[in-house]
Amino acid sequence: MAQLEMWEEIEAVDFAEEEEDIAGESANQKKLQLKEISETVVASSDWTTATIRDQLIRENIQLNPRFQRRDAWNITRKSRFIESLILGFPVPQIVLATNNKEKGKFIVLDGKQRLLTILQFYGDSDTPNNSFTLKDLEFLDNLNGCQYQDLKNDFNLNDFLDQLDNQTIRTIVIRNWKTESFLHKIFLRLNVENTPLSSQELRQALHPGGFINFLDDRAIESQALKKIFKSSYPDFRMRDTDILLRYVAFHYYLSDYRGDVQMLLDKTCQNFNQEWEKRSDEIINVVDQFEKAVQTTINIFGEKNFSRLWLPESATYRSQFNRAILDVMVFYFCDDLIRAAAEKKKEQVEEAFKSLFLTAVDRFKNAVLISTNTKQSTYDRFHLWGQALSEVLDINFNIPQMEDNRIIFKGLR
Repeated sequence: MAQLEMWEEIEAVDFAEEEEDIAGESANQKKLQLKEISETVVASSDWTTATIRDQLIRENIQLNPRFQRRDAWNITRKSRFIESLILGFPVPQIVLATNNKEKGKFIVLDGKQRLLTILQFYGDSDTPNNSFTLKDLEFLDNLNGCQYQDLKNDFNLNDFLDQLDNQTIRTIVIRNWKTESFLHKIFLRLNVENTPLSSQELRQALHPGGFINFLDDRAIESQALKKIFKSSYPDFRMRDTDILLRYVAFHYYLSDYRGDVQMLLDKTCQNFNQEWEKRSDEIINVVDQFEKAVQTTINIFGEKNFSRLWLPESATYRSQFNRAILDVMVFYFCDDLIRAAAEKKKEQVEEAFKSLFLTAVDRFKNAVLISTNTKQSTYDRFHLWGQALSEVLDINFNIPQMEDNRIIFKGLR
């Protein structure tokens, strides 16, 4: 059988992906997780395409309108998915979790692009690809050029619509889950074998509010993020919003970091959603500095090499973009004085960065490459880069310290 789906997308920028850090989990944490797993109910059923469409229209399956702007599949891929349903070919399952805050509602853990394609083909989505025309079909070439309305209104095509409406899709529903961290783990596991997705998608479903909406809008508009992703379109995996959220989280809550980055990001969303009306001007100003911080990083290292690992053996930068390096760059360059001083000493700043990869201990390299989410690695990269910057720039600013196994930081000034 010809392969109907190309499940991997070609991306404009190569990211060094961070792996889930489980080494630091205590035996007690794992015991609690096993208890939660045993209490969770996982039920599978076969929902027809028509049933799924109905649930989407009624917003019982919560396909966030903001997600719909981040359309990953091209029309050919969408068309062949619809063709697969009409022909009764096997398609990947949909995985949902009950929304504990709204009875009868479901959060999508896996299958968003498939659900969006169904919504669009039937003409029920407010997106550019709504009511798309089928193209490049491999078996049903007589349907090339057809839309849903053609299948509905043409008597000769009605059978194809019946086949589409009545085709079943295996749907898994996770019920009785207790913690968001448990859903995060399932979400990450589901995406290990496929295109890895950002858990920001799940976070936006769990923590809707003014702050997260602002962050999503700003990520789409951000010129800095367009340069990072080398694309004028929003990242369909929501890694752009994730990067912006990391910046805000470390800016405000570095001292609260305990080695669980997902927990830190969730906390940031929860707190600022609640405080959005009172603190929106302040937070918007902080996010504005992100744009300037990224531009300074580019001015120093160049658009090709910024936020990349330095390889002293070959005297080159690694091609993969490194989020952990970006974290520390924007952490310091968001400050006007540090940014201005760094712009005046670009070569010295770049050499200071390279020198961090020349030490025998490799603390900085390990902190941006191996187990990057541990408390020690997080402290090491923020502290070591701050220390190197302060020596080169010869200006006073605060650097994170470690006391009693806690990161201590009270602001750059």
